[in-house]
Amino acid sequence: MKFLKGLPLVLISVFALTLNSCKDDNSDECKVVCGTGEILSADCNCVAVVTDPCDDVTCPDGFVCADGNCVEVATEPTEVSKAGLLTADETWTADKMYILQSKVVVSEGVTLTIEPGTIIKGAKGQGSLATALIVARGGKIMAEGTAEKPIVFTALSDNIEIGQTFGSNLDETVNSEWGGVIILGKAPISPSAGTEAQIEGIPADDTFGAYGGSDAADNSGVFKFVSIRHGGALIGDGNEINGLTLGGVGSGTTIENVEIVGNLDDGIEFFGGAVNVKNALVWGQGDDGYDIDQSFSGTIENSIYIAGADSDHAMEIDGPEGPENTGGLFTIKNCSFKGLNGEFADWRDKAQGTVMDCYFFNFDEAADIELDADATVEANYVAGKIVITGNEFNLAAAVTDFASIFKDTFAGGDDAAFKADMVANNASVTEKSAGKGADASVFGWTFASSKGAIDGF
Repeated sequence: MKFLKGLPLVLISVFALTLNSCKDDNSDECKVVCGTGEILSADCNCVAVVTDPCDDVTCPDGFVCADGNCVEVATEPTEVSKAGLLTADETWTADKMYILQSKVVVSEGVTLTIEPGTIIKGAKGQGSLATALIVARGGKIMAEGTAEKPIVFTALSDNIEIGQTFGSNLDETVNSEWGGVIILGKAPISPSAGTEAQIEGIPADDTFGAYGGSDAADNSGVFKFVSIRHGGALIGDGNEINGLTLGGVGSGTTIENVEIVGNLDDGIEFFGGAVNVKNALVWGQGDDGYDIDQSFSGTIENSIYIAGADSDHAMEIDGPEGPENTGGLFTIKNCSFKGLNGEFADWRDKAQGTVMDCYFFNFDEAADIELDADATVEANYVAGKIVITGNEFNLAAAVTDFASIFKDTFAGGDDAAFKADMVANNASVTEKSAGKGADASVFGWTFASSKGAIDGF
């Protein structure tokens, strides 16, 4: 049986069985000869060879072979609409575009996870129809982008596509195309009455708008490498949504590497709370860059402000509104502020806190740092609760008197003493010194960087 050499053992066995079963009395061989496409069975019968009809079929991308035909592969939709309350944990993935059709609320006890590179677009709407992502008190957001794959919140009109970092049709001058992002927590606040409040823009009967409490270390999740663009939809007369609103957010929450571009209202507004923010950037907002209210006690560091044509103050600072939780003292340090037509900072309504080692430049000759005409602001300054020290100002050429940019406007205050104190503890410079202002190198991932807006920092 040398002719069987090299055949698989199973075929050799079947062939041997065929020879033994099909031979006649006078021959060692089966007399049956099979045709094309047939094989000889063990009992000397010819049976058809069973073949896969897709063996010789090649289908294009997105199709598979079934019974010899190419059929399109069924895929999940790449655009997902979202509206209303999220009542169970969800994960939003970078292979889909998420469209906010109304307010989307991460309810108490629910966690929303957003993968790096995910794009979320808000539909246009005003008033009760304004779109926003709201993380309710007791809810949690885990939005951890990366420098290479930031998470982007933007307008539905933005032509950015899945897998991209920037679109091409909108810039920092386009705003109010949708709402913004609101995160609410259980950290102490000082509203006009009590220890809790309802965030602006959310009706009182919508309980997901409540914020404040007694847990300074409350954790609302992680918010890193996130860009929020073209928001600030109108929700009431003179009331717009901020790019990022933080109401009673605790220090257990991580907020780092966050960008706000082209928002109609404030860039980031803090309503009390104790969260620390690092590496934030606000560009081209229509009102204030960093707005502080209700006894905020956290720290803002290594952050940037870039004014737009309609921007107001780089910082607007208010203190506690009521008798509760009045001890909140914030710190803003090592930040850089690039002005245009607006002000450096306005300290108003019981304001208290520290601004130190910051760098201000490109503001016009009318810009000032002002203690507002308020007796409580004056008292806080005299008591050492307002500290403005170690800052550097690269002033407009028209400003020849450094002291003139500092103003104590309270009728019973001592403007001359305030000016002298500010001049002694801050400096007029032509370029910033080492250790002052922000390290702009960490903002290379931002939309602002892609447009050259942080050049010169």
